[in-house]
Amino acid sequence: MKIKSLYISAQEKNAGTLFITMGMMEILKRNIHRVAFFRPVIYSRTIEDGDINFILQRYSLEMDYKDCYGFDIEHVENMIANNKTNILMNELITKFKKLEDEYDFVLVEGIRHSFLTNTINFDLNIKIAQNFGSPIINIVNAKDKTIVDIHDDILIENENATQQGCTHFATFVNRLDEQQYTMLKKRVDNHPFKIYFLKEVPELGMLSIADVIDSLDALPIFLQPQDTTRIIRDIKVAGLTLNNFLDHIEEDDLIVVTADRSDIILGLLGALYSNSYPNISGIVFPFAMKTHPNIKKLVDGLSDFSVPILSVEGDTYTTARKLAKTQARLRVTSERKIALALGLFNSSVDIKAIENKIDTAVSTVITPMMFEYKLFEIARTNRKRIVLPESSDERILRAAEIILRREVADITLLGNRAEITENYLRLGLDLSKADIINHYTSDLSKKFAETFYEMRKAKGLTLQAAEDAMTHGNYFATMMVQLGYADGMVSGAIGSTGETIRPALQIIKTTRDTSLVSSIFFMCLKTKVLVYGDCAVNQDPDANSLAQIALSSAATAESFGIEPKVAMLSYSTGDSGAGVDVDKVREATKIVKERAPELLVEGPIQYDAAVNKSVASKKLPNSKVAGEASVFIFPDLNTGNNTYKAVQRSSDAVAIGPILQGLNKPVNDLSRGCLVADIVNTIAITAIQAGQDL
Repeated sequence: MKIKSLYISAQEKNAGTLFITMGMMEILKRNIHRVAFFRPVIYSRTIEDGDINFILQRYSLEMDYKDCYGFDIEHVENMIANNKTNILMNELITKFKKLEDEYDFVLVEGIRHSFLTNTINFDLNIKIAQNFGSPIINIVNAKDKTIVDIHDDILIENENATQQGCTHFATFVNRLDEQQYTMLKKRVDNHPFKIYFLKEVPELGMLSIADVIDSLDALPIFLQPQDTTRIIRDIKVAGLTLNNFLDHIEEDDLIVVTADRSDIILGLLGALYSNSYPNISGIVFPFAMKTHPNIKKLVDGLSDFSVPILSVEGDTYTTARKLAKTQARLRVTSERKIALALGLFNSSVDIKAIENKIDTAVSTVITPMMFEYKLFEIARTNRKRIVLPESSDERILRAAEIILRREVADITLLGNRAEITENYLRLGLDLSKADIINHYTSDLSKKFAETFYEMRKAKGLTLQAAEDAMTHGNYFATMMVQLGYADGMVSGAIGSTGETIRPALQIIKTTRDTSLVSSIFFMCLKTKVLVYGDCAVNQDPDANSLAQIALSSAATAESFGIEPKVAMLSYSTGDSGAGVDVDKVREATKIVKERAPELLVEGPIQYDAAVNKSVASKKLPNSKVAGEASVFIFPDLNTGNNTYKAVQRSSDAVAIGPILQGLNKPVNDLSRGCLVADIVNTIAITAIQAGQDL
C-alpha cells in the first residue's frame, strides 16, 4: 500500500525536528508534485509558527497558512480539560483528511516538546499519528547522552509507537559526536527497524547575523543582504586597550564595542585586511550609537568592505547578556546553513530506500523545484570534480560553498591560494574543502603547455604561445578536464561565451557524431520542463547545423529524464508556408528523420501548435509531437534568445543554462548577469554530464 503521509515526532528539545522535516521534504518534493505540510498543534493562533512559515516559503507549497495547522495550545488544553479529547481528535482528523484528499502527500510535524504541559503529554503525539494512519519518524537527541541512554531511547520510542498500533517508518538519531556515532552504529547494527545516524555539526547551532538583528531589534549601519547569513562562533566585549584586545579576537567573533572606541574600530578594520589576524563576523554598537562621521567616511571608501555593523538599544552588559541567551534559528534566507544541513542529511540517509518505502505514484508533472532537486540528487550520487577558473568573483565563491556543503560535487578553484582564502574568509564563507590550484605557478602548467602545443602545432601554434595560453584560467581549466584532473568546467561569469567555448573547441573538441557545439536551456515552467535550443551559440545555422542542434538537444533532454518530442519551429506549420526560412527548417527536419528515424520530430511547426493540443488538433491532427512537444529548436539565435527571455520573464519560468552540448567532455558557460543559484544549477548539470557518456 502506498504511504500518503508521514508523522515526525521528537520527544526532547533541540532534537533537530525542522532539520529532519526539511530533509524529508526535499525527498518528497523531488518525486511528488503536490505536498502538504501540517502541524496538529501550534503555540498560538496570534503568533505565526516559524516551522510552517519556513516550509511554506522554502518549498513554495500551494497552501494557505491557516490550512497548515490544527489548533493552538490554549484550545487543546481546554478540550482535554473538559473531557473532549475525542472531539478534539475528530476535528484534527477532519482537517488532516481534507489535506490528504486534496494533496498527493502530507508531511506532519508533531507536537513540539516545549508545548507539552501537565494536560498535553507526549502520548497525544502517538494518538494523533495513530488516528491519522501515518507511519512515524522518531527523532532521538543524542547530545550529552551515554550510549546506553541513547540505545534505550531508541528502543522505547519504537516500542511505544508500535504498541499503540502505529507503523514505524524510521528513527533518526541526531547530534552524535564521533565516539557516540562509532559505538552506536556497532551496537544497533542488527536492529530490525531502520535507524539513521546524524553527527553533530556545531555550525548549525551557531547564531547568525540575522538572529542578532531579529532578537535585539538591531539597526543595520553597514549591512549587505548576503551578510545576514554569517555565522558567529563567539561573542567578545571590547573592554581592553586595542593592543591587548587584538590578542583575544578569533575567527567569526561578534564584537560588542561602543561607537566612541575609534581605536578598537580602526584596529578591527585593520585586522580585517591583515593576513595576520582572524576575520570577525560583525560589530555591535550598544547605547543605540552611530558611527563617527570620519569612521563612516573611511568605511564608505573601502569598496570591498563586507563586515556588518549593527546598533542596538541598551548598555554593553545588557547587550552581551541578550546575545548569550539568543537561540539560533534556521530561516529561509539561511542558505549556507541549509546547504550544510542538507549535505549532512543526504550523506547520512539512504535516500533511495526512503523513496522506495514511500513508493510514490508516478506523475508526469515536473515542477522547477522537483527538477532542481533531482539535479542535486543525481549529481550527489555520482560525485564529480568541477573546476571553476573565475575564483575572483564573489558569486562563484558563494556557489562553490553551497555545492560543497550539499555534497553535490567536488570543487577546484583556480588562483592564488592566499588571495582566494582571504576573499572567502572576509565574506564569511567556508571553502576549506575546495582544492585550490595556482595556474600561474603550478607544476602542471608545463605539462599542459606541451600537450597543447602537440595538439595544435600543425595549425601554427608555437610552444611559447601554448605556455602563454596556460596562464589563462579557461585554457588551464579546460586542459584539466581534457587530461582527467577535473571532470568538467564552468566559466563565463566574468568572461564572454567565446572565452569559454574557444579553449574547449581547441582542446576537448566535438564528439564523433557532430561537428557543432550548441546550447540548450532547461525552461522550468509551472508543471513541466521544456528544452530550448539553440539560444546562445549559433547565430544563423544552416539546415545541416540545425539538424545537428536538434539531435544534440534531443539526446540532452533524454539524458536528463525528459522524453524528447522535437518541434522544429518556424513561422508556418506543415505545408502552409514557403520561403527561404521555412525551407531551411523543412530540410533540417528531413535530415533529422533520416539520421534518427526513431526520434519523434515535427517541422516546420509554429510554437502554438507545438504546445497547445487544441491548436495542434486543427493544424496537425495526426502528429505525435504537436501539442506535446518537449524539445523546441529555434531557426536562429535571434528567435531563440528572445523567446527564452520572453517566456522566462512573462511566465516566471526558471531558465537553467545555457548548457553546452556536442563536446567530448562537459564545459558550460554562464551569463555575466548570472545569480548564485544559476551557478549552482550549472555546476550540478555539469557534474551530471560528466557522469554520462557524452
